Amino acid sequence: MNLLLIAVGRARTSPEAALFETYAARLRGWSLSVREVEERRPLPPPERMAREGRLLLEQVPDGAHCIVLDGRGRAWSSEDLAAHLGRVRDEGARTVAFLVGGADGHAPEVLARADQRLSLGAMTWPHMLVRPMLAEQIYRAWAILAGHPYHRGG
Repeated sequence: MNLLLIAVGRARTSPEAALFETYAARLRGWSLSVREVEERRPLPPPERMAREGRLLLEQVPDGAHCIVLDGRGRAWSSEDLAAHLGRVRDEGARTVAFLVGGADGHAPEVLARADQRLSLGAMTWPHMLVRPMLAEQIYRAWAILAGHPYHRGG
């Protein structure tokens, strides 16, 4: 299964980008990559959010299962994420796209496109830190589904 993290902003060379790559490289049978979009013009927040939304949606492959990270979404456990990804995989999805918005959140069109809205909890996280956090949880979901000993939580 192909997993895409489509995110607003450029990570460039950073510890967060390196950690993302560490977890992505651990996956076996799944691929995890990042696509970055960026609006560099100084637009008012509503216009910036709309533009970022269009840029994000342009990167979602046709037929992809779309999970939008949103503070008002559902907070899943690691086991919930694993079960969801396993179910989506078993239903034949070839691509799962995780969308991470900009500082002002997601445009209504992005939220409307979501098959699921996922919250990483009530705290606010820096967007660049969300990438490796999500990559670790994807790796953990893979480990749960594969019966790998990495996940020992319960």
